Formats: sequence, structure tokens, C-alpha cells
Amino acid sequence: QVQLVESGGGLVQAGGSLRLSCAVSGRTFSTYAMGWFRQAPAKDREFVAGISSSGANTYYVDSVKGRFFISGDNAKNTVYLQMNSLKPKDTAIYYCAARQTVRQNLVFRSEREYAYWGQGTQVTASS
Repeated sequence: QVQLVESGGGLVQAGGSLRLSCAVSGRTFSTYAMGWFRQAPAKDREFVAGISSSGANTYYVDSVKGRFFISGDNAKNTVYLQMNSLKPKDTAIYYCAARQTVRQNLVFRSEREYAYWGQGTQVTASS
């Protein structure tokens, strides 16, 4: 069973930065495409960023382009989400997700395409 454990959330002032981490159990991390999603109060969960299993390709929702950056470390079985210039509208619970795939360069953007999920970590950017 694959387990995902997120960390790094917290409270920051608008304009600040946070880095989220998602540690993935198992020995085949390099075969997993990863994604970050978020859910704000009273809103649906939305895709934020994704990275292909090869690490060669990434994709971001328009609202975070140029501010958020996703990366992976195969040696640590960990994916990161660096969040800069945080805005109050970024406030949400952030979830990481994983799916095993043989399509090494594909980024998955729908939550239905992911098989494994973390428990979520709260990010709050205050104005």
C-alpha cells in the first residue's frame, strides 16, 4: 500500500513563502506521476501543479504560474511544492496525490486520474 505524508503547511503573511513536502512510501517512486491539489472552504478541490514520473514535464494552474514550483527528489521519495508570493486566495488545504504510470512524460491534471492521496496540510496566507 502506498502512503503519502505531507508536511510544511502553516500560516504566513501575504507575500511570504512556504515549501510543502510529500513523502511517498515504497521503492518505485520514479514510476509515479505526482500532483498537488487544494481545497478552499466551500469550494471544490482543484488541481494546482503536476509533474511527470520522469520529472521532465510540469504543469501549473494559471493562478499559480510563476509563483509555485513543483519538483521531485527520487533519492528521498519526495515531491515538493515551493510556494512564493502567497496570496490570501491561496489559503486552502493542500493535498498531494500519486499514480503509477508507464507514460513517463505525462502530467495528470484530474483528481480522478490519481490513485493515492495524502491527508492534507493547511496553508493560510493572511492579508
